[in-house]
Amino acid sequence: MSAEMRRSSTIAVPIKNIERELICPICKELFTHPLILPCQHSVCHKCVRELLMQNHEDSFDAGSECSLPGSPRSRVPSPSMERLDRLVRSGSISSPGWRRGSVTPRVTTIPCPGCHHDIDLGERGISMLFRNFTLESIVERYRQAARAAVAIMCNICKPPQQQEATKSCMDCKASYCNECFKLHHPWGTPKAQHEYVGPTTNFRPKVLMCPEHEMEKVNMYCEVCRRPVCHLCKLGGSHANHKVTSMSSAYKILKEKLAKSIHYLISKEDQVRTQITELELLISQTEENGQVAERRANEHFERLFETLQERKSEMLRSIEQSRNRRLDHLRAQVEEYQGMLENSGLVGYAQEVLKETDQSCFVQTAKQLHVRIQKATESLRTFHPAADPCFDEFVLDTSREETLLKEMCFGGVPDPPLIDLSHSRVYNEASICWRLSDDHLPTDHHVVEYRRLGGPRQSPSQEDGEDSGVWRATDRVYGPSTVVCDLEPDSLYSFRVRSCRNSMFSPYSPEVTFHTPPAPAFGFLFSDKCGFSTERLILNKRRDTVESVAGMGFLLAAERVQTGSYIGLDYIIGDTGISQGRHYWAFKVEPYSYMVKVGVASDSKLLEWFHNPRDTSSPRYDHDSGHDSGSEDTCYELSQPFTLLTLGMGKLFIPKASSSSSVSTASAPSADPGNRMLPMPQRLGVCLDYDACRVYFYDADTMRCLYERQVDCSGTMYPAFGLMGSGKVQLEEFITAKRLTF
Repeated sequence: MSAEMRRSSTIAVPIKNIERELICPICKELFTHPLILPCQHSVCHKCVRELLMQNHEDSFDAGSECSLPGSPRSRVPSPSMERLDRLVRSGSISSPGWRRGSVTPRVTTIPCPGCHHDIDLGERGISMLFRNFTLESIVERYRQAARAAVAIMCNICKPPQQQEATKSCMDCKASYCNECFKLHHPWGTPKAQHEYVGPTTNFRPKVLMCPEHEMEKVNMYCEVCRRPVCHLCKLGGSHANHKVTSMSSAYKILKEKLAKSIHYLISKEDQVRTQITELELLISQTEENGQVAERRANEHFERLFETLQERKSEMLRSIEQSRNRRLDHLRAQVEEYQGMLENSGLVGYAQEVLKETDQSCFVQTAKQLHVRIQKATESLRTFHPAADPCFDEFVLDTSREETLLKEMCFGGVPDPPLIDLSHSRVYNEASICWRLSDDHLPTDHHVVEYRRLGGPRQSPSQEDGEDSGVWRATDRVYGPSTVVCDLEPDSLYSFRVRSCRNSMFSPYSPEVTFHTPPAPAFGFLFSDKCGFSTERLILNKRRDTVESVAGMGFLLAAERVQTGSYIGLDYIIGDTGISQGRHYWAFKVEPYSYMVKVGVASDSKLLEWFHNPRDTSSPRYDHDSGHDSGSEDTCYELSQPFTLLTLGMGKLFIPKASSSSSVSTASAPSADPGNRMLPMPQRLGVCLDYDACRVYFYDADTMRCLYERQVDCSGTMYPAFGLMGSGKVQLEEFITAKRLTF
């Protein structure tokens, strides 16, 4: 290290100028016993515990909400420190896995407030984190600088004779005045060898101990995890296969790197000050330009308001003039008809004229009066209102203008995204993906909104609830996809998304609707243990895709058959069984598959299939042969411990309609095989209601029930798949995601 670098590293830093670096990102106060998270950010010890406790309570809230969908979510208040201490000591918030006797998982993952990544604390929870003693010392020096006038008092002296402390013993973890220090550290005793420093309240251990092996000192540095470790961690612990270096070497390298970085920043101080000046100028320009843009936008809206007000006045004036004109005509007609009444108006006048006895005078007046009477009589016979009371010609259609106003935006507004239907999947959780236009500019974030349009199995009172039809928004999303949780089963949901750039939102994407399955998603992988045939079935490493290959083994098996062309099915099942509840899973069968059977089977039936070879058996011997021989349909008259639906060559085959009431189909097909064939869905879903002993088959894209029947659920039921010839079945990613994570 150069002399200049050494000088720069020893420059005294004004401690009050670094307060921003000493603030906890959670409590926004000075660090208190800071802990170093695996991502290298520091958080107060009490804040980590409160964060764990909050997640712990949220997991219980989520469980209660799943059982009571209508219960409102309420924010859990911060727990008391005594309760936190009990939970930490008992380990109920620091160990992974499942708590004994409970279905609620322990919470060991917390979001880092600095980088917002999920941090898994592992088995030991908080106890596996190192205290950041360096940061703790800097905070203590800052506190002392901030309260320079407040002295640290001796811990031994008693008031009112208590003296100011002059030393602090790092071994005794106490502060002493001169007299008390001499009294408790007499010359010639072991205590005289204790390490002492100036008055302080920050007592840190001399040696850093390993949090995983509490009796071992850390003496190595793991370059993979970037944290100190002991020799036991390297020998057989979690760092056994990691690259480590000695603590002295790590200290030398990291200190030299830090010194070089600091020296570089100090050497660029003029450049930093120049950039600060530029940033301050940009702040000023931003404020000024923002005010100008706001004023111009206000002017545009004021002109729009004025134009709208003028048009409003003109159109309302037209309506008023037409109304007055019609009212005048109708009122005149009313007066005319009132004159036809006896002793009033025209009739009354005519009655008075009839009293005239002078013939010449009568004839002079009666001629004109008679003409008026005739007109009144004619209008009475052919009554027509003098004006039309309907104002249909004044109906105003503003839908086009409203659309234009809604789409009105600034020139820099981002284009709306489009929801990608091919990659979006909806179960009891929705994985929504979207894409942006090819020439789009970078966006800051996205917001996904969704609403429940109703469910077919709801009562009218439920559909009219406050949650139905109300748009709800997710948190900000910084990628092209997100997961929406806690969706109601067997319900129709609508989704839309919009982008934001520089605080300006794009228009909403076109709404898309998805139908949630009738039950929660059942997670499993293909089992490579029970009855799996390695000769004709190929299972990928993730165990979410199985493929049947019609190779030499298939050909040799066919050669052994002297009559017929029957070759046995190769079965594979899920690695998880069902013994209660209602479950749903979905998968894709490749269109080129020759024949694939999908459904459920009990453990007893699977043992029978796996232990009875059927290479040369007659098609009529096996109830589920896959051939339209009649035996398969005959067995459907009774409730069996299995149900399999046949797919192949781009078709789905609905079993024959049975006279039994336990079988029903969506289209009620006839016995004609041509009418029992449907196009193979791109995705097929299966729902097993174990308690009701019933299985359903769905088109997973439209959630239309294709077929359902009774099934004997006397044992543990497994998802079952049978393949013959070339074929491929792939489980959906959502079905396998959680299992693959574990």
